[in-house]
Amino acid sequence: MGRDLSKEFPSPMDRAFRQYTDELSKVKLVEEIMSKEPLTIGEKASVAEAAKIMGEKHIGSLIVLREGKPWAIITERDILSRVLALGKDPKNVEVKEAMSTPLIAVEPKATVKEAAKLMIERKGRLVVFKGKDLVGIVTASDLIKSLPASPETSLKVDDFTTKSVISVDEDLTISEVARVMGKKRIGSVLVNRDGKHCGIFTERDLLTSFLARGGNLSTLVGVAASSPLITIPSGTTIHKAAYTMAKKHIKRLPVVKKKEIIGIITARDLVEVYAR
Repeated sequence: MGRDLSKEFPSPMDRAFRQYTDELSKVKLVEEIMSKEPLTIGEKASVAEAAKIMGEKHIGSLIVLREGKPWAIITERDILSRVLALGKDPKNVEVKEAMSTPLIAVEPKATVKEAAKLMIERKGRLVVFKGKDLVGIVTASDLIKSLPASPETSLKVDDFTTKSVISVDEDLTISEVARVMGKKRIGSVLVNRDGKHCGIFTERDLLTSFLARGGNLSTLVGVAASSPLITIPSGTTIHKAAYTMAKKHIKRLPVVKKKEIIGIITARDLVEVYAR
């Protein structure tokens, strides 16, 4: 048999991936992976104020306070589906009209596996309480940075991708695209130029590039799309897809087979596979 030169002379990417997997074996508890000191906002603040804070801080949610106590959460998806998709002006909508409640609580000493299962069962971000004190928040992105090597994460992405990928033409306005995303309750669309995929537009792009800066929603989506596309090949493992997302600071990866995009996999998809 021939020698496996990839093991004898690993590439920089291979070495980084091995280091990443070695480090994951040490991460087991929610308190080790959570984002600490989550930001808050009052329920009577405007959605525009919430979007500005989220965009400037590059985060996807805020804990909503009622009478000074954690009560609910407002996320990128809430703003998209409950405000923009309905044609409402974020300046004229209060946070309490768009927030999600109740909070999904998890303890700091819960394991990563327990947190993943709770996130998928309750379909939302997890808020970490130590007694009555709010100490952190756990998102799908936090979890994928910590998915250990396991039978679940050695599975291939192909069986877990969303096959029906929504594409839009680059000449649509951001307002039009936001309505499509909100009504379909999706976090991203691929953007086409001359019949070919040239980029991706996500909830985070909408938040950071436009709402946070008071940008004009009549801007064409082709101008705002993230480009070039970061993709993964068909046959990639769940674990390696998680590594790619963590390394690139993204939550979605189109899956390519024979130069064609056959689906898209998200951070939440990866967490769902691990939570089985």
